[in-house]
Amino acid sequence: MLTLYYYPGNANLAPHILLEELGVAHHLELVDRAVDAHKEAAYLALNPHGRLPTLVDGALVLTEAAAICLHLADTHPEAHLAPPLGSAARADFYRWLMYLTNTVQAEMLFYFYPERLADDAAMAARVKHHAEARVAAMFDQIELALQAGGSGFLSGAQFSAVDAYLLMVSRWSRMMARPARGRAALARCLANLAARPAVQRAFAAEGIEAPYY
Repeated sequence: MLTLYYYPGNANLAPHILLEELGVAHHLELVDRAVDAHKEAAYLALNPHGRLPTLVDGALVLTEAAAICLHLADTHPEAHLAPPLGSAARADFYRWLMYLTNTVQAEMLFYFYPERLADDAAMAARVKHHAEARVAAMFDQIELALQAGGSGFLSGAQFSAVDAYLLMVSRWSRMMARPARGRAALARCLANLAARPAVQRAFAAEGIEAPYY
């Protein structure tokens, strides 16, 4: 059985959604960030980075949410969570997954943890302000892509791991002045994703209540 180490609503949410979509047996292991359990020796022995999520799949211990999503898609090709290897559609899938994790998610870290780049509270506030503006511009680009694609999914004509990731990072913007849901195509996409039975199961298992995004 697969084990996913998680904390409600953290970067484990996208892999968790995919586990529910796949319907594979899995166990959720809570790592309580509220008491810094992710910095305790037992968890650090598993994931030396002290971050979430971590997936244990037999002898494999895998970290980084995007890597876990790719692993789940690759080990369950029949679920079509990613387009076929070597296809143009797969390249586009990679493009959007990397954009969401390396660009959007990375910038959001500056919004949530501005003190990491600041010497005082005033500087932290400026970092947070600029990060929020940059994230908004990124969601504007995603909005344009959804409008152009017309399928309601970010990459291709059907649900993929990219969409689970999009829902996760969009959820993190819900308290911003211009959250992801404030754009028409994105709002429709997020509503459809949040209504999926697998997504509802993941929310329920993690104790996540509405508003979801």
